[in-house]
Amino acid sequence: MEDHRIIKVFLDEDPKPFASFAPPVKVVLDTTKIPDGKHILKIVAKSSDGIEGIREIPFVVRNGPSISVVGLKENETVDTNVPLIINAYGSENKDFFVIKGSETPKAIPAWVWALVILFIAFGVFYLIMYWNQELYGSFV
Repeated sequence: MEDHRIIKVFLDEDPKPFASFAPPVKVVLDTTKIPDGKHILKIVAKSSDGIEGIREIPFVVRNGPSISVVGLKENETVDTNVPLIINAYGSENKDFFVIKGSETPKAIPAWVWALVILFIAFGVFYLIMYWNQELYGSFV
């Protein structure tokens, strides 16, 4: 009895498979040859009876530098001038580390400011409620 099992691997909407194997198989997907962005890996397996099974796995490739933008969010409505901080950093060269520009400055989150204001307000409240001149009298 012949084994007609086969696994074909497709990328995105390409009608031609980029790999064809007899199962079981271990494959290394080299993403350096795939452009950055969203992709779909489609695996078509055929059993020895000729019945096909299909599995699609969506994934995102990001081999290029990471791009960070501060000042504009996705689908945000803006008007007039919008100040932006744009930074791009990656790990292309592992021989040295560039300190300048390797971190993107971000604003202090609002919850931190709220916590600081609450702490100061509680201190002022405590000072007002429990300030008593008699407790701070002189020993002489």
